[in-house]
Amino acid sequence: MSANPFLDSSFEVRWSQHTPELIAPAIESALARAQSAIDAIAATDLATVTYDNTFLALERATEELNYAWGKVTHLQSVADSPALRDTHNALLPTVSAFFARISLNPALWSRLKAFAETPAAAALTGIHRRFLDETVEEFKQSGADLPDDQRARLEALQTELAEITQKYGDNVLDATNAWELVVTDVSRLRGLPDHAIAAARRSAETKNLGSPESPAWRFTLHMPSQEPVMTYADDDTLRQQVWTAATAVGAQAPHDNAALVQKIIALRDEKARLLGKPHFADLVLARRMAGSGERALAFIEDMKGRAYDAFVRECAELEEFKARQTGAPRSVLKAWEVGYWSEKLRQERYDFDDEVLRPYLPMDRVIGGLFDLASRVFGLRITERPAGTVEVWHPEVKFYELRDAGGRHLGSFYADWHPREPKRGGAWMGYLVTGGPQPDGSRAPHLGYICGNMTPPVDGKPALLSHGEVETVFHEFGHLLHHLLGEVEIKSLNGVNVAWDFVELPSQIMENWCWERESLDLFARHHETGATIPEDIFQKMTAAKNFRSACATIRQVQFAKMDLLLHMRAPEFVSGDIDAKSRALVADCMIPTEPAGKTIVKRFGHLFSDPVGYAAGYYSYKWAEVLDADAFTRFKNEGVFSAKVGAEFVEHILSKGNSAEPAELYRRFMGRDPDLAALLVRNGLVTAA
Repeated sequence: MSANPFLDSSFEVRWSQHTPELIAPAIESALARAQSAIDAIAATDLATVTYDNTFLALERATEELNYAWGKVTHLQSVADSPALRDTHNALLPTVSAFFARISLNPALWSRLKAFAETPAAAALTGIHRRFLDETVEEFKQSGADLPDDQRARLEALQTELAEITQKYGDNVLDATNAWELVVTDVSRLRGLPDHAIAAARRSAETKNLGSPESPAWRFTLHMPSQEPVMTYADDDTLRQQVWTAATAVGAQAPHDNAALVQKIIALRDEKARLLGKPHFADLVLARRMAGSGERALAFIEDMKGRAYDAFVRECAELEEFKARQTGAPRSVLKAWEVGYWSEKLRQERYDFDDEVLRPYLPMDRVIGGLFDLASRVFGLRITERPAGTVEVWHPEVKFYELRDAGGRHLGSFYADWHPREPKRGGAWMGYLVTGGPQPDGSRAPHLGYICGNMTPPVDGKPALLSHGEVETVFHEFGHLLHHLLGEVEIKSLNGVNVAWDFVELPSQIMENWCWERESLDLFARHHETGATIPEDIFQKMTAAKNFRSACATIRQVQFAKMDLLLHMRAPEFVSGDIDAKSRALVADCMIPTEPAGKTIVKRFGHLFSDPVGYAAGYYSYKWAEVLDADAFTRFKNEGVFSAKVGAEFVEHILSKGNSAEPAELYRRFMGRDPDLAALLVRNGLVTAA
């Protein structure tokens, strides 16, 4: 056990001891040891290279650093503080430069190439052959064959990208947290669900705003606060204020991301050209399922073509509906009216309000039902460790252990579901420890986490989730299973370390169970009576499922197309008005509004808060939707709780990580290549054959 907690490899993390002043000593010593290990490989006599002293040694060299730095970045996501952020940002250039240098180390590369050309390398099979091939391709793609001056430039590029993408993410978080709207006139709250009003009052109280005699209600840009306003508030000005603030995130000083976006795009483009690719999209997609920017763009354009007529029709329907309701002439909606009038139309058409589901979706039952589902389908047993028996980073965080049917400890995980100011927005999964098969034949458990910003409990009532939030919980749990069920002995090929257009399959397939009556009955039970969702509500819910599905599809097309074109035609966007230019790329994919809607280019963390992230890869969500809709047809045909299909999904997908080509893993599970028709049928865009 290390004296420095950031270096302590104990499975149960001592979070209370992970204080900012200990970060620099830990990371600096881990960097030194990692560099020493790299240097040792690079100094190996070329005549004595083996698989163990080259490729496997490289795999081991950065384990400690990855673990320590992973805890730092995780804490910054869930418990940010000025001291933590300053320390992280001060070390980030050094850490980024270290990782960038690995594939640009000529002596190291020569040792790897020397072994790769031996008969011993040719004799490798299975996961070890895959690891060798993936490592060689990774080095080539990262610039290992570049001349010295270009390698040095690439290294500098990587470091600069790490710094400015971190700044981009900080700006989004800070701008989000900087805004609040305090309402003291109760009449402005008309239309809002009771839970949203209660949450807004509780938020005000935490800031010492208002009093029992003169209450106040505080709204923020965190989704559990923002979304009910945009969907239900009758007060047009209230919605306008929230919309204006939300679209200004990342767009105003001191958090303006415009120049950062242009710099990031320029640096990525320069990186791609240094590495012999015409643009960044071709660089990052070379080893993904799509293979190239053109193929990804063609896929997105195909999806757009299939949904576009329905999209235009849905936009017109909404304008006509508002005109009928208000008696005013038909016209385009205000940008802050779309969500509101969409919900009114949905309620009229289906007599269904999403809010009627909340009482049936208490967080504890949702989690319990999810674990029950995992037991039935995947043969897993999940138990919560009692509070106080294991350290967590915040009192709300829970810790669970996951075992197979035979009691084998496969892994453990933390769950952190509710918003806090020091915590970034959105929902995500990550991991701290990669276990799996060990050289001695044993298996070590994995350790991961899932985080979100779900509706919190209010006034002694349990957290009552929206159905969309339930889908998010199931989604992130799918990512988690991909990590925890990994049976890959090469850690860097385990779990979610797969092609990004494949990584969403395990997560998105889980969302399907949120719509099946059999599985809903496991967890969708009234928080007071325990009753299941009444059949008439279930029928309305499923009937309304594909309401405006073409608009939802085209919205994803908009994000993916903008992403691809920004990275395929970068020189056009490195100067001028990035807002106007990015909007011009996708104006036909945006719902017509007055004023015209804005793109999310300045707050698009998926693309710009990481050196690579989802850049040139946002299409992956739709690509993986095709996979998950098609793959779920096996459960639909063979049984929603089919343990046989579940076991095969674990065997061929969840346990395999990046041990084989994604397309091959998919074929092993389905017996064929994916069929786009399943997604179109599920979305109601075509009728089942």
